[in-house]
Amino acid sequence: MRIIITGGSGFIGNKLSEELIKSGHEVIILSRSPSNTRQRLPNGITVEKWDGNTAQNWGSLVNQNSAIINLAGENLSTGRWTATRKEKIIDSRVNAGKAIINAIQLAKEKPRVLIQASAVGYYGVHQDAQIKESHPAGNDFLSDVCIKWEASTSEAEQHGVRRVILRTGLALDAKQGALPRLAMPFKFFVGGKIGNGKQYIPWIHIQDEIRAIKFLLEEDSTSGAYNLSAPNPVANAEFAKTLGKVMRRPSIFQVPSIAIKILFGEMSTIILEGQRAIPNRLLEAGFEFNFPNLEAALKDILR
Repeated sequence: MRIIITGGSGFIGNKLSEELIKSGHEVIILSRSPSNTRQRLPNGITVEKWDGNTAQNWGSLVNQNSAIINLAGENLSTGRWTATRKEKIIDSRVNAGKAIINAIQLAKEKPRVLIQASAVGYYGVHQDAQIKESHPAGNDFLSDVCIKWEASTSEAEQHGVRRVILRTGLALDAKQGALPRLAMPFKFFVGGKIGNGKQYIPWIHIQDEIRAIKFLLEEDSTSGAYNLSAPNPVANAEFAKTLGKVMRRPSIFQVPSIAIKILFGEMSTIILEGQRAIPNRLLEAGFEFNFPNLEAALKDILR
């Protein structure tokens, strides 16, 4: 199958592309800077130029046995959330979605499936309640981002395209994403919980993240929203304790909430708040996690 990926040169997109190539799929990544992107990708992947806003230069690629995976969006964690930055975060996602819908509208042969990225931030801030996919959206900035991100490609369903929404948690990897930053204090023996430590972390091993996306891509019976997070989310204090155990470091220090708020501003909600998201629909669909428990996942990643 021909698979067109927006945001394919990022953390998840890069690893997903590599796995899809190994499985015999044709992978085309859309990029604003094709020459730079090619240098960072595995062999066998085609890179096409796009402007992030239209179907120009790539829309015709949809007219075959195809699928679209939309991962495009400005990084949430690079820089404080000023009014200008918030606008860029939302616009980058909405504009990419509009471009995809334009390509689908023009395609004589519609794609078999559209995989739409989102995040567990859709649900807003919660404490102990288990959050399944049926839970309503929250009302903070992250919720607003996810709502608009998901809505940007909703029209695809009107064209008969199966659409799957990925509400991803914290994807754990040894070199990319949040884990290296979370592990850094432990390397210097000053690791511990952040804030009160009660906020839940809906984590997922990067291997299971990629496997889940591939599963949803290839399983024709799936559609709608899916939480991509391990079945056993843990509170931040438990995460820190387990990380320290795996790294053979103490977990006795605490980063005060006020320090995080001063350093990151409104973006501190990513760190100080969380959701106890459960992959209910993914499990019901028959997906099996290789790493359902945190300690085994961290041992595999940090071995």
